[in-house]
Amino acid sequence: MTSSEAEYLDCLRGERRAYAWVMERYGGMPPQEAAEAAVRCYPYEPADDPYRWLVFHEEAWHWAMQAVHGHDYVVEQPELVHPPADYRALD
Repeated sequence: MTSSEAEYLDCLRGERRAYAWVMERYGGMPPQEAAEAAVRCYPYEPADDPYRWLVFHEEAWHWAMQAVHGHDYVVEQPELVHPPADYRALD
């Protein structure tokens, strides 16, 4: 995938914001802790990293739900498979 640095940074900011939102609301984290968790989940990767965009193959909702409820959340809590409207409104 090719893109500009600005596009990458925009995507990174958006996914971090969405991840932190989920961690606050569903994970019970305070805002600062949620923001730090988002940076850990979505670290900056240099432009020459061949896997730079790999983390974006799933949206932040999925990664955050896995962090909060584990890998089997899709089976154990199927109501959480699709994000709610207020999550979608973050875009």
